[in-house]
Amino acid sequence: SSGINAEYGGVAWSRDGDYLASCSRDKSVWVWEVVEVDYECASVLQVHTQDVKKVVWHPTDPLLFSTSYDDTVKVYKEFGDDWECAESLIGHSSTVWSMSFNKSGDKFVSCSDDRTLRVWCRDDNKPTKYTCKSTVCGFHSRPIYDVSWGRHGYIATAAGDNAVRVFEQQGGSLLLAHYQPDAHTGDVNSVAWKGHLLASASDDETVKIWSLDT
Repeated sequence: SSGINAEYGGVAWSRDGDYLASCSRDKSVWVWEVVEVDYECASVLQVHTQDVKKVVWHPTDPLLFSTSYDDTVKVYKEFGDDWECAESLIGHSSTVWSMSFNKSGDKFVSCSDDRTLRVWCRDDNKPTKYTCKSTVCGFHSRPIYDVSWGRHGYIATAAGDNAVRVFEQQGGSLLLAHYQPDAHTGDVNSVAWKGHLLASASDDETVKIWSLDT
């Protein structure tokens, strides 16, 4: 399928596989509906004011999230035969590069060019609304390009300082549990959990697999 007139930033399948979302440098988010063996455009959402970096589906509910150069996270929900922006989450002071949900979806963590992590908690009375409950700063000296919240509860970050970090929740705070300086010889662009294994990818043209020693 096509339709976006600029570089794609990311794609993501909905949990049930009925929808595919894509985002682009032209500031748009597209939602594609899977119809048998074809893909039909269900909605074109143009609410960001800058490049859209990533799209992420909620792990249990039919909600779509996007992160952007405009420093915000947007939340979208289905509205009749279309989709609409339900919330704009403001907190970061620079590009929001990525985000990741916890297992249940009642929280997510976002990472930014402002070198902070923010943990957002869901409003019990409004499923589309999330409020920033804590900000983690002072651990990263360069932008944080990716974040991954593992099903075991640990949160890993990829940053421009060549390091990989792992945080754990204690009470309402995130504490640094593991720090691997010089994990790579270039910016670390992506991290992903599989059980207690963590993969990291870097500008140094390598992918490394780390084992979490608990």
